[in-house]
Amino acid sequence: MTEVLLAHSFFLKNDPKQVEKMRPYAPLATLFAAAHLRQAGYEVALFDAMPATGEEALAAALDRHRPRFFVLYEDSFNFLSKMCLAHAREAACRMSRMARDRGATVLAAGSDLSDHPLPFFSAGVEFGLVGEADHTLRELLDALSGRVPRPLTEIAGLALPDERAPGGVRRTAAREPERRPDVFPPPAWDLLDVEAYRAMWQKAHGYFSLNLVTTRGCPFHCNWCAKPIWGRRYAMRSPASVAAEMERVIRDLAPDHLWFADDIFGLQPRWVAELGREVEARGLRIPFTIQSRADLMTPVAVDGLARAGCAEVWLGAESGSQKILDAMDKGTRVEQIAEATRRLQEAGIRACWFLQFGYPGETFDDVLATVRLVREHRPDDVGVSVSYPLPGTRFFAMVQAELGEKTRWQDSNDLAMMFQGTYQTPFYRKLRQLLHREVDLRNRQRREGDDGWDPVAELDALAEGWLELGRLEATCRSAEPTAVHRSAEPLPPPDLSKAWN
Repeated sequence: MTEVLLAHSFFLKNDPKQVEKMRPYAPLATLFAAAHLRQAGYEVALFDAMPATGEEALAAALDRHRPRFFVLYEDSFNFLSKMCLAHAREAACRMSRMARDRGATVLAAGSDLSDHPLPFFSAGVEFGLVGEADHTLRELLDALSGRVPRPLTEIAGLALPDERAPGGVRRTAAREPERRPDVFPPPAWDLLDVEAYRAMWQKAHGYFSLNLVTTRGCPFHCNWCAKPIWGRRYAMRSPASVAAEMERVIRDLAPDHLWFADDIFGLQPRWVAELGREVEARGLRIPFTIQSRADLMTPVAVDGLARAGCAEVWLGAESGSQKILDAMDKGTRVEQIAEATRRLQEAGIRACWFLQFGYPGETFDDVLATVRLVREHRPDDVGVSVSYPLPGTRFFAMVQAELGEKTRWQDSNDLAMMFQGTYQTPFYRKLRQLLHREVDLRNRQRREGDDGWDPVAELDALAEGWLELGRLEATCRSAEPTAVHRSAEPLPPPDLSKAWN
């Protein structure tokens, strides 16, 4: 019998887009939680849904381990978990019932539960862990197991089913996030089937990528970004700690590439410069990918990234229209996107853009401004999505009154409009297809040059596609597009002067 069985609900097989991409990453937050519990003396096992064949594999794990506590601990570092997709919630609810049916006490933590605990309680979850849950989980298990007897009301960060409470949920005091994340032990990598991940990556891409994290949270104010775990708080690990972990995983797990899963990597240019020095001092050379912002790509930061081995930066560009960036409370300017892209590419680092269409008030001219920005500054890759109002965001509050029956995407390829955008869903799906094709063809031209490849036919087909989009512009207009109802003034820029806020 195992005391605690940790799990998460993101089955790769349930998300067709992620199956096609085949870039599976370990449930990092779940592995951190496992290491934290081990440090406290708990016997811990892991059910990793990502590579699992199906929920029958969980049934076998439950029967094998017979856990006293079953903990659904979603990976809050992975953007796929933060999207609160329907397939993940449906799986989580079925998993909870399976564990309850076998007599386990069921706990759950993650973005979706933090915003909407009731559906999880209905599926058998007895204790919800809201926000950053590492310390909450340990304190709750100590109380439930009798190791440290105390009233549950004294444990911060809990949500409990209670018909007498407002909305049927009783909440304890909010949990203050850990300000010094170096106190947490390294993830429990030994619980993971690393070779299963290596095999999937090698078969699909010819190399193996592993995920790490340097920062918890993001202090910026983009009004569409959900922050149910850390709010606008952030806490950074020390550069020495991060470099030491890089050295350890390179030695023990032998990845070919690293993905730093931070919402925003390198909030301080001096921190990035110090990481570069730490990595060089250890003689580490491994390519890695990060996510960041255009306004953080200063000369000091880019030099530090290059010295540390960074191969690729995904910038939250979002739009080529300053009007839309301002409406989003993005806090960046269009010219910063161009400058950051130039600076990264000159340093030999791929500059990739996240783009977002469909924000209320966006016109066809705004769409074309983004297309022109892509053509003029040639990012190495793009990720295209539409505005997705998640509960708890300022954007959700702006459009809530006009949301339809569908309130969440089924999977990461859904791209359905949750509200009446300027255009209907088919327009944005066609736009995404064309932008990806545009970037792929332009970059292929740049790579292959005079290598015998004739792009004329493909460029002609692309041009016809853009003409078709022009026709869709007329036929896919929404009759009554959603208007933005601003509920507050723009927030001031965050103070990034310290290692945490």
